[in-house]
Amino acid sequence: MVVKVLHNGNCSKSNAVLEYLDENGVPFEIINIIEDPLSILEIKTVLKKLNQSVFHIIRKTDKLYMENYSDKNYSEEEWIKILSENPSLIQRPIIVKGSVAMLGRPIENVKFFIEK
Repeated sequence: MVVKVLHNGNCSKSNAVLEYLDENGVPFEIINIIEDPLSILEIKTVLKKLNQSVFHIIRKTDKLYMENYSDKNYSEEEWIKILSENPSLIQRPIIVKGSVAMLGRPIENVKFFIEK
């Protein structure tokens, strides 16, 4: 099964997961969420596969979040739209394997996820 990796090339953790998959012969497809942002429907699909709310995938340490969103109280639907317009705010990497997904941190969790 080909693993999909929602990836940001500027993220060291995301790059580390790609390196791990490559070194271990795990077939994967890169989805660069910065160059090709996820649609609202794609974000909802990923959230369903993660079995999490949108609040689980927001990068709350991101400068953009701190400057523009940290003091606001948005609904889940509003956050999904914000993330579709600002993909740098999405936690990464997110690993998708069939009907399930997980945040790709720490790397030990990725190893366990891939082996299952």
